[in-house]
Parts: sequence; C-alpha cells; structure tokens
Amino acid sequence: MTSEPNEPQDPAHDQERWVSVLRNTALGAVVLGLLWVVFNVELPPVHVIQRNIEALGWAGWIAFVGLYALVATTPIPVTIMAVAGGILFDVAAGTILSVVGVMLGCWIAYWVARGLGKHTMIKLLGRHRATVEQHLRDSGFYAVATLRLIPGIPYWPVNYGSGSFGVRHTPYVLASLVSCIPGQFSLVAIGAFIADPSIMTGAAVAIGWVAVGILTVMAYHRWRSDRQV
Repeated sequence: MTSEPNEPQDPAHDQERWVSVLRNTALGAVVLGLLWVVFNVELPPVHVIQRNIEALGWAGWIAFVGLYALVATTPIPVTIMAVAGGILFDVAAGTILSVVGVMLGCWIAYWVARGLGKHTMIKLLGRHRATVEQHLRDSGFYAVATLRLIPGIPYWPVNYGSGSFGVRHTPYVLASLVSCIPGQFSLVAIGAFIADPSIMTGAAVAIGWVAVGILTVMAYHRWRSDRQV
C-alpha cells in the first residue's frame, strides 16, 4: 500500500497564518500593557510633575512633550498634563507644548492601530467601540473633530478607532490638530489660572471653553450633514 504524496503547502496560507499569529500576539501585548497602565500607573500630582520638569532646566520642555505623548497613547486622561502645562509655562507656551505632545501621541496610536488591524483593535476598544465606530466608519475630518471636541470622550479610543475604521491619515491629522488646539488651550488656561488667578487667565479659561462649545456644535452639525448626503 503506497502512501500518498504530501500536498504542497500554500505560501499565501502560511503567510496569512503567521500574520494572524503575530497580530494576536501583538493584541495580547497591547491589551496587557494598557491594562497594566490603567491599574498600576497613576500620574503624580501636578505639583510633583512641576517640580520634576523644572529640575530639568531647558530639557524640561522636551521631557514634558515626551511624557505628554506617552500619556496620549494610553487610557490615562490627558487633562492633568494640559493643566500642568499651564502651571509650568504660560498660556501660549503651555498650549504649544501640549498640542505638540498630544499630537505626537495621537499620531503614534493611529499607526499602531493601522499595524495591528481592525479586528484586533475592535477588541481593544471595549465599551468605546460602539460610539467610535458609529462616528468614524466611512467618515473623516468632521467625525474626528467632533469626537475630539465632545467632553467626556477620551483621546485614546479616537486615536485607535481612527486607525481601525479606515479614517485616512491626512484628514485624521488635520482634524486632530484643529480640534485639539481649543481643548488644549482651555485646559492649559485652567493651569495658568491656578498658578496666577488673574483677570487675564480667567478670561482665557472662559474664551477657551466657549470656543470648545461653539466648535463642537459646528463640527457635529457638519458631520451629520455629511452623513445624510
């Protein structure tokens, strides 16, 4: 009785299998990493961040941007970093550094999501999946801007959701930049007001939050109009 020859292996099938293995491994690493961050990492109080950044001298600017970028890629709220920016620097410098830091983190998270793939990131988004998918599927600039501006929606699901649900890179970056500036300004202004409770810093807080409210309504209505076309 002769044995049948072994069937030739399909290289495409082998490649797909290895890609699946690598993605699942990456998913496990990312999920475990984010869970560890959520349950074990807590940003120090603002005054501690202030002391450590100030101790670095001119390099404190670089350290602040780097730390902010790292925070923006995780589920840790970015609020404390923006407020710290207002305490450490003035409103203008704090806003610029905060925008650079948060944009760097958003950009990194977007490409991480693109690399891991849609099915992998859907599992990672968890309870945020429905909201993010509803806004971002087949959407672009105004959808990202709306989610960035709405209070209560963290940055990280928007970052990873945009990469997962096919938002193109250029609209994502532009929408993130345009929409994060008023938000970062308003938070930085709060920090500046804490450091120097003057009429000027109080006015900056009011202007920032009014701008966030107006832009949120405008972006939402434009997004709904685009969806109905």
